[in-house]
Amino acid sequence: MSTALESPTALNLPPMDPLPAETQRYFDICTEKLGFVPNVLKAHAFSIEKLNAFTGLYNELMLAGSNLSKLEREMIAVVVSAQNRCFYCLVAHGQAVRALSGDPTLGEMLVMNYKVAPLTDKQRHMLNFSVKLTKSSSDIEEADRELLRGSGFSDADIWDIVNVAAFFNMTNRVASGTQMQPNPEYHGQNR
Repeated sequence: MSTALESPTALNLPPMDPLPAETQRYFDICTEKLGFVPNVLKAHAFSIEKLNAFTGLYNELMLAGSNLSKLEREMIAVVVSAQNRCFYCLVAHGQAVRALSGDPTLGEMLVMNYKVAPLTDKQRHMLNFSVKLTKSSSDIEEADRELLRGSGFSDADIWDIVNVAAFFNMTNRVASGTQMQPNPEYHGQNR
């Protein structure tokens, strides 16, 4: 069954048509769970290999087991995306923060200025580290990792913080460079 997809970016990269059966099933699950297929997935659908690489890494970093909660990982996504002024990720992951926290104000604070958000010291250290990694990764020192350890993060947790922040630094640049547009549905959810 072929599904016509509108281009979610400024690039003329139409999706494979028809989508492979496994990809179509994945998109159908997205539609069932979310009510739509996220544009970031549509954007990658011109190359199933690129789509699979993106979703594999995203799913591992954002959904797989970690001592970081899903909310904390989404908080990193939003704060990194705010530094990079990535419209797509701020809208999509700001909505995820609203959904996971049950607090629309928290999502807005993280989008605009995470320093005004009511965070635990541990979360604040995690986000400060993520911002420093985003702004000046070569300035990260052992003292920065020690501050995270002193806040209760293990070395495996620090690995996860670094990888989530780095992933969103990459995807922010892809989204901005291609003028990727967020799905309009995100704007009104969990308000």
